[in-house]
Amino acid sequence: MGLVNTFGVRYLRYLNNTSIVLHSLGIASFAVAVVAAAPTHQSAKDVFAHFNDATGDPGWGERASPAYVACIGILFSQYTLTGFDASAHLSEETHNASRSAPYGVLMSVGVSALFGFFLILCLLFSIQDFDATVGSEYLQPVLQILLDIFGENGAIALFTLIIVCVWHCGLFSITSNSRMFFSFSRDRGIPHFFHHVDKRFKSPIRTIWLAVLLAFLLALPSLGSSVAFAAATSIATIGLYISYGIPIMIGLIWHKNFVKGPFNLGVLSRPIAAVACLWIGFITIVFCLPSLNPVTSQTVNYSCVAVGIVGIFAMGSWFLWAHKWFTGPIRQIEAEALGIDIDTPGALEQLEMEKEKSGAAAYANGAH
Repeated sequence: MGLVNTFGVRYLRYLNNTSIVLHSLGIASFAVAVVAAAPTHQSAKDVFAHFNDATGDPGWGERASPAYVACIGILFSQYTLTGFDASAHLSEETHNASRSAPYGVLMSVGVSALFGFFLILCLLFSIQDFDATVGSEYLQPVLQILLDIFGENGAIALFTLIIVCVWHCGLFSITSNSRMFFSFSRDRGIPHFFHHVDKRFKSPIRTIWLAVLLAFLLALPSLGSSVAFAAATSIATIGLYISYGIPIMIGLIWHKNFVKGPFNLGVLSRPIAAVACLWIGFITIVFCLPSLNPVTSQTVNYSCVAVGIVGIFAMGSWFLWAHKWFTGPIRQIEAEALGIDIDTPGALEQLEMEKEKSGAAAYANGAH
């Protein structure tokens, strides 16, 4: 993934188109094939009304309530609905970004929800042996469903399609994260060393491999431990949604200072923002709760600790030193219009001085 992002940036749009086809037509065909080939099917009652508590013995459904199990069970569903902000991270490389980026966000969520729900229904109706599926020796219920229906060769072929789709997701996660790191380094949020675009390959190679390294390190604890994997997923989901929620809440509270762009939700903006903030607050609490019973040092959910450490570090660094030099995002187009090369030392200070001069001149003209 890092190599493709490094040397094949010109091919990313073609890979993106391939990914769209795979995730839409490919997955739709996959789902239809599973239902059509299944020798038997589960009843609608089994699919929509059967409750399975896999949180231990006794499970949290017995110790607390089935509602508790249902709440903590939405973790992986919520995790799949992350990363839709990738359109925003790539907006500087997008034509008509003020409209294209928001539409990209909406389309990614809408299409994922539609095809994802269809796929899940097809898989659930096609389960041949429920106990064998949830207790699969391969630790992959979907793979077990495919084995029961298609046999080994057919299951490998179809599961390969899933792996290819996941590979494309990882590829564009690296693309999105590298652009985010690049922008943050330009804004002096992380070392300026990472604000570099390779002249030959036209890609931010340093931030690409920073994203690859961090993804690799964060995945290591999950090897061989379902609890660690669930914790890593919780941390990723909570962290992303908190980052989504902060600007939404700021816009909700200080809406009079919010400048609307070409794309906006009009009168529905504040109600939708309020619902979004409530939902983010809810899942932040839920995903910090223990998911396995009994709760021990090996099964406790450490997500709240990890998120708390990151939050304390972020707030502490801001109040101790970052507020003295971090002035927010730098608009590269604005800097170029003023004849300032943001790659040169002192460019940030020069840009701020030019902005102050422009503001003072505008005020003086208004006074006259």
